Parts: sequence; structure tokens; C-alpha cells
Amino acid sequence: MDNELKILLRPETAQSIELYSQILGKTPSDLVEEALQTYFSAIQAKMAQDSVMDDNAQTNLGYDEFWEGVEL
Repeated sequence: MDNELKILLRPETAQSIELYSQILGKTPSDLVEEALQTYFSAIQAKMAQDSVMDDNAQTNLGYDEFWEGVEL
């Protein structure tokens, strides 16, 4: 299934895509697809890292902090 999506780019960006597609011997569509996949991978890794850091921030209590106020 082929989806069509219309995206407006600044003229400078469109020129860069054309230039790099010629230099790399790729179609502009392939170049944009590859760039977006790289971007999405980087964003996914950052989101996963941020999630881990958030989890650690919520559970990172010291021994004394954890047991403060608890009477056994």
C-alpha cells in the first residue's frame, strides 16, 4: 500500500535534498526516507533513555530516605 503525504519544505531544504540525492546517487524520496528513519531511531532511543531516567528518578531513594518514619 502506497501512502501519499504532502509536506511543505523551505526552498533551502528542497535544494539540499536535490543536491545530496545527486551526490549520493539516490532518489530524493529514498534520501528523505533514509533521513527520517535515522531521525525516528534517534528519537526512539532518546525517549527510551528519558523513560529510564524518569523511572530512576522516581525510585532512586537512599536507604535512610526509604525507611524514614517507618517504625518496626
